[in-house]
Amino acid sequence: MGVGVFNFRQRRAINHAKLSIGTTAGGVVNCQLSIANPLHPRISVHNLQRKIHVNVAALHKFAAKVLRHCLQLRKRKQTDLQELREVFVWLISDRRMSLLHRQFLGQTGPTDVLTFRHGEIFISAETAKRHARLFGNSIMHELQLYIIHGLLHLHGFDDRTPAEARKMARRQEKILSDCSGAL
Repeated sequence: MGVGVFNFRQRRAINHAKLSIGTTAGGVVNCQLSIANPLHPRISVHNLQRKIHVNVAALHKFAAKVLRHCLQLRKRKQTDLQELREVFVWLISDRRMSLLHRQFLGQTGPTDVLTFRHGEIFISAETAKRHARLFGNSIMHELQLYIIHGLLHLHGFDDRTPAEARKMARRQEKILSDCSGAL
């Protein structure tokens, strides 16, 4: 089975020109051209796996809150988050994650989260369950961390070096603390 289910297409907010044309009482044409402000991206959460029960509505509510939080962070050098129209979070199986991991990173086996710059975050629910057990967390806690991780990547954070990974982990924990209290 391929990964053709996932449409990899860009969804960037565009500054659309808005042209307003009207007439005055005297019949004179009144024309005004303005640029609409780009909208902040929307976020959606989709469960494409069947093995792990996930409260998608609660996860979506959390993801929306984290998205708003991330948009208020200082803009990074290569940020894409503010330019996107929509962010998709896909909860998938280890099998699908393994396919994506091999196809896009050349590595075998599943990983916890993969983020693509055009606004798609793929999360392995099975890996989240294993990590939750390993670290003594709930599966919801792990899924929330993965959503934060993906959104931080879209905002320009990286974790390629140990120092970057530590900085990103601290930011994740801070965001988790800030955003999970009111849920």
